[in-house]
Amino acid sequence: MNPAVSFPSPRFLCFPQMAERTGSVKQQLANLVKSSIQATFPGLSDVEPQVAVSAKFGDYQCNNAMGLWSRIKGSGTEFKNPNSVGQGLARNLPQSEIIESTSVAGPGFVNINLSNDWISKRIKDMLVDGIQTWAPILLVKRAVVDFSSPNIAKEMHVGNLRSTIIGDTLARMFEFSAVDVLRRNHVGDWGTQFGMLIEYLFEQFPNWEDVGNQAIGDLQEFYKASKKRFDDDASFKERAQQAVVKLQGGEVKHRAAWKKICEISRSEFDLVYKRLNVHLEEKGESFYNPYIPDTIKELTDKGLIEESEGARVIFLEGFNIPLIVVKKDGGYNYASTDLTAIKYRLQVEQAEWIIYITDVGQQQHFDMVFSAARKAGWLPQPEEKKFPRVSHVGFGLVLGSDGKRFRTRSSEVVRLVELLDEAKARSKDELIQRLEKNGTISDWTDGELEQTAEAVGYGAVKYADLKNNRLTNYVFSFDQMLKNQGNTAVYLEYAHARICSIVRRSNRDIDTLKKTGTITLNHHDERALAFHLIQFAEVVEEACNNLLPNVLCEYLYNLSEMFNQFYTNCRVIDSPEETSRLLLCEATATVMRKCFELLGINPVFKL
Repeated sequence: MNPAVSFPSPRFLCFPQMAERTGSVKQQLANLVKSSIQATFPGLSDVEPQVAVSAKFGDYQCNNAMGLWSRIKGSGTEFKNPNSVGQGLARNLPQSEIIESTSVAGPGFVNINLSNDWISKRIKDMLVDGIQTWAPILLVKRAVVDFSSPNIAKEMHVGNLRSTIIGDTLARMFEFSAVDVLRRNHVGDWGTQFGMLIEYLFEQFPNWEDVGNQAIGDLQEFYKASKKRFDDDASFKERAQQAVVKLQGGEVKHRAAWKKICEISRSEFDLVYKRLNVHLEEKGESFYNPYIPDTIKELTDKGLIEESEGARVIFLEGFNIPLIVVKKDGGYNYASTDLTAIKYRLQVEQAEWIIYITDVGQQQHFDMVFSAARKAGWLPQPEEKKFPRVSHVGFGLVLGSDGKRFRTRSSEVVRLVELLDEAKARSKDELIQRLEKNGTISDWTDGELEQTAEAVGYGAVKYADLKNNRLTNYVFSFDQMLKNQGNTAVYLEYAHARICSIVRRSNRDIDTLKKTGTITLNHHDERALAFHLIQFAEVVEEACNNLLPNVLCEYLYNLSEMFNQFYTNCRVIDSPEETSRLLLCEATATVMRKCFELLGINPVFKL
């Protein structure tokens, strides 16, 4: 084992510069409702505003009346029932350009209708100042997003694909919201398998340093061969276990072999990350290893660690098994590494929210690690609803058409590079067939075909995953995800390209229109589209707070459907309302592009 290493000095907070933001519409209304509650009930300063989108009677609804009535009933108040409480809240709402009118229904529900002029102005300001002004304002300032996390020397599989896609989208949404995001790739680069790999390398290629990468060749096959040797030969197994001890003890030859294996593996991972346009900073298991003794000492000094059957463990309330932090042989494990990582992320990196994206099968492990961290006093209890906090973002399985885990016909794990290349190839074939059928293939350069096929193919894979609630399993089907109808990335790309075409065909200078034109919302479908557009910020806010990317996908799909309804019933080009409607087209395309960006999908401008 390495000697204990003290934690470095904390990393101080620094935040990206952002354009001035006013918060989501819901946040702005909540501030108005908060003022009304304080004016109506000065003694109830702890009441939080309850504002939600209204399904029937208005744009939004304040739902505080019932709760307030339960607190003031019988206190000699002037209010006689929940409805009168609602009337008081509506009456004391501050004057605001946001609100057109209010009404009170049933047991005090305050219905709020937004001003059309304010909606128009909000969209116009976004077009002029940029969509970053619509970024939501979150409570957290710095977050660690721990995702992808493949094991060195093993092929990345579809589970890594889900973690990578979901984690990247969450990171993008937090970054858009001006959160300082530390994108962490907690690769498995320090396990017992390295003894096996290193010993096999030494055995097969005594001069491996001279042979270079060719000694290992296909890392996946190399791993299989060494694993078979490990399982079949007891003497090899013993030597491999000794190699682990030498590696962890810092033996130069073993460290050099370890670095070479990691280097080859990373180059394989990078092929996937490059195709997905995903950026991570690697801090794997080996990074935290030197700090583990310090963590174990602190937990021991706090009286949390006990001896049990030769191992050192932490007993946790609510779990029928202890959390093993030092194995019987004195070695460390996932728990000791993960506890050290939490401590490092909280105390050194100053994270306020640590988010782990792994399959649902690891839920109990993380629940136990989080519980131990709270017992150590590093984290507040969940019921306190305070920062810093930790969250496990679980996800379900990727299934094949047979309903079983997605694998190749030979039962091998699907190579992600090959899967993504196939998505691009299928997309390109379908694009070429359609262009040849339409007689427009000559309008496209080879470069445009490549870029479009890549954007649509990779986007289809990502969206097919992200549109589902992450906790559910989903069936991987190229045929389904590459359809140009229904809730698919292909359909959404077509919808965006169609809007871009409308703006181009108008032959109007859209940048000039943004500055000089005005938006009017006289038609029902104009107003419905505009209202959906201004809900963008609160949708991103909800997706971040609940760690659910599918919320953004649902919004994007509904936006495209609302635009189609608008375009069907509201003529744009050569209409008296052309300027206003072109601005609504441009606003829709702008929001769609930001949605694509947050989902890690490249938009296409013609199809």
